[in-house]
Amino acid sequence: MNGITLRGVGKRFGDVRVIENLDLEIREREFMVFVGPSGCGKTTALRMIAGLEELSEGQVLIGDRVVNDVSPKDRDVAMVFQNYALYPHMSVRENLAFALKIRRLPAEEIRRTVDEAAGMLGLTPFMDRKPKALSGGQRQRVALGRALVRKPAVFLFDEPLSNLDADLRVQMRAELSKLQHRLQTTTVYVTHDQVEAMTLGHRIAVFSPLRQDLHTTLQQVGSPLEVYDRPNNVFVARFIGTPSMNLLTTTVGTDGRLVGSGFTATPPEGCLPLLKGYVGRSVLMGIRPEQVAEPGVHAWPNAAAAKGTVEIIETIGHEVIVHVRIGADLMIARLDARRAPRFGELIEVALNCDALHLFDPTSGQRLE
Repeated sequence: MNGITLRGVGKRFGDVRVIENLDLEIREREFMVFVGPSGCGKTTALRMIAGLEELSEGQVLIGDRVVNDVSPKDRDVAMVFQNYALYPHMSVRENLAFALKIRRLPAEEIRRTVDEAAGMLGLTPFMDRKPKALSGGQRQRVALGRALVRKPAVFLFDEPLSNLDADLRVQMRAELSKLQHRLQTTTVYVTHDQVEAMTLGHRIAVFSPLRQDLHTTLQQVGSPLEVYDRPNNVFVARFIGTPSMNLLTTTVGTDGRLVGSGFTATPPEGCLPLLKGYVGRSVLMGIRPEQVAEPGVHAWPNAAAAKGTVEIIETIGHEVIVHVRIGADLMIARLDARRAPRFGELIEVALNCDALHLFDPTSGQRLE
């Protein structure tokens, strides 16, 4: 069993709390992604799994073994760093073989293992080159290969694609996904890029910086679609999704309808019991930009109309991201680029009220 368990893990640097009450089960053979903004403790959590940071409290288990006091070299994990960390004076072959030579494996076994990893990663033509003669993508493959040859129980990746350009990142994401599927090795991957998290992870763990209104580091764990479709709180709702979810302050009427600044929305019937205790009070209403469109484009049976002035237009080829000033709120919509409005134009949009998300304005938690 090569799953990973974090039990009540906490980390402090002096008086600064970085991680608090982190409880997480990472399943055997799972590709788990830690995602969150800078300063949320995701890399620190990864380094504690690797043994590169001491825990202030709690336990880390790999399989059934508590590894708090086990040195990094004895944890059977391999880590790939953001900056590749290759030996500049060694060739690709020597970089790949280094960890195996340290273990004093037979020369023939080292050669066979290195050649197998190089073939898997497309490095065979570059085996005699030094890192300075490689592109960024090739260097990243060497770093992957150096971890791969060790055949560890766990792979740990610390933002390995952040130094690559956009095209290479897409290519390397696909290669990483295929590699993990082929090897079936438990993998923990850290990124601040929620697109990477959504495309790579079997499950994602959303981390947040510790604040007074967020008492734990870990905000939600689930499959990418679970987290996207049902965010636990306002932090997750804002962080997951590009562009981020619209969050609008509304007042709950006696009929259960949500009265906002320049619109009135009728939530689905299933939400009405949740709103009984909020009549006359404020509720945060969330709606994804793809659920805001021009009237008549979608056959939404339960739609609310709103009018506003276009303040920002972002063209992305097949669609435009339009920021519309509706009353006191700025609402983001995804619209067809062929019918893009003009800057300053007064337009009407429709909101799909069957796709609303409701949050308590004080706690920020989802209304269940």
